[in-house]
Amino acid sequence: MQNGPKTRRPRPRPAASFNVRAKSSTIPPAQRVSQTAHRNYERYLELGRAEAQAGNPVEAENYYQHAEHYFRSMSAIREKPIGARREDHKNPGQDRP
Repeated sequence: MQNGPKTRRPRPRPAASFNVRAKSSTIPPAQRVSQTAHRNYERYLELGRAEAQAGNPVEAENYYQHAEHYFRSMSAIREKPIGARREDHKNPGQDRP
């Protein structure tokens, strides 16, 4: 049995898309990546030290390996700017003067 006439509920409309990067940033992308890598490097280094002090060498080594990854990322960023890397991918095998 129906209690009354069925009315269709309107479908909820999707919210406006939220673009985090809509606001222009004054920091260049290469520097943003470098800052993030440095922040993660410091974080994992600190976590490794804490685990070493707590007497857990396996976890400490795990965190140190994570820190080393970010250290290498920072080194690669310093060696070659992002724009130069993009051009290398466009013309592989060609040496620049």
